[in-house]
Amino acid sequence: MPAPTTADPADTPAVALGPTALVLGILSVAGFVPPLLSFFTLSLVPIAGGLAVALGAMGIHHARRGAGRLWMAVAGTALGGLGFGGVVALLCSG
Repeated sequence: MPAPTTADPADTPAVALGPTALVLGILSVAGFVPPLLSFFTLSLVPIAGGLAVALGAMGIHHARRGAGRLWMAVAGTALGGLGFGGVVALLCSG
């Protein structure tokens, strides 16, 4: 049996953008929940949040073209924006 010559939309790397954004968004928001851990994760939260927004935006773009799941990319983008915005608000308030 010969190998297929065209890639299936489910086989592209764009499928991983939504779940990656969702995981990074959850880590970004979860950095604020426990007060003790927020001191140690304060530097990682904006990085995870920014990456979640960037990867989520790319995931939304590719999901609209048929590769990946839209809800995961949207949820990751929203959570990443919330976590990143929380750090910016925290640092700008003082």
